Amino acid sequence: MAVKAVARYVRISPRKARVVADLIRGKDLEDTLRILTLSPKRGAKVMEKVVRSAVANAEVSPEIEDVDALYVKEIYVNGGPTWKRIRPRAMGRAYLVRKRTSHITVVLDERR
Repeated sequence: MAVKAVARYVRISPRKARVVADLIRGKDLEDTLRILTLSPKRGAKVMEKVVRSAVANAEVSPEIEDVDALYVKEIYVNGGPTWKRIRPRAMGRAYLVRKRTSHITVVLDERR
């Protein structure tokens, strides 16, 4: 049985977060945590937090027997709401600045 963890309204653009998600999709838990710890990407720190939350959910779940046999079954990053801000420009104009957010979902399952 799979366990999941969701981080919503994370202040990183989905495009940048998906780069990190692609690195760990399908990997074992030990490899996943090693990749996320050593990755220089900003999204890696957020992903590591979500993966560790999913592991904590697995530890208390009665369906999961061996936490060491977990792997990343699914990981996906969806776009959240975009914060719109105004940036003043020359000659009285204004530019729209979009601050994008993400919803990150991690699903872990046991390898049989």
